[in-house]
Amino acid sequence: MMKHLKAFLVLAILIVGNSVLAQSTFEKWPAIKEFHEVMSQTFHPAEEGNLAPIKARSQEMMNKAAMLLKSDIPAEFRTDAILASSERLQIKSKALHKLITANGSDAAIVKSITNLHDTFHQIVGLCSDAKK
Repeated sequence: MMKHLKAFLVLAILIVGNSVLAQSTFEKWPAIKEFHEVMSQTFHPAEEGNLAPIKARSQEMMNKAAMLLKSDIPAEFRTDAILASSERLQIKSKALHKLITANGSDAAIVKSITNLHDTFHQIVGLCSDAKK
């Protein structure tokens, strides 16, 4: 019982710590926050089998991803790794939008948005590392 509690507390601290880091990343880089809003409102329903939100907003997501690279990226986040991941995010969001407009299968759409979500979290993680 005690071992489980310790594991839970460590996990809770990591999650809270990460969300605090993400919060300040979002404050410093508004474009990533705007992308996150669309991502969170479309990815979580897609995880549960509801693809209507991503089908309706894939173009918006693609545009928000494009704005990331055009935005005023804070100097501390202008690393090769973050820029490369941001480019991948743009490419993957374009591919997702194309898939949706071409009436791709639901399974392919879920796989694509999951991949995009992972890339987004990679960027947030790299931003957290850049601040340390």
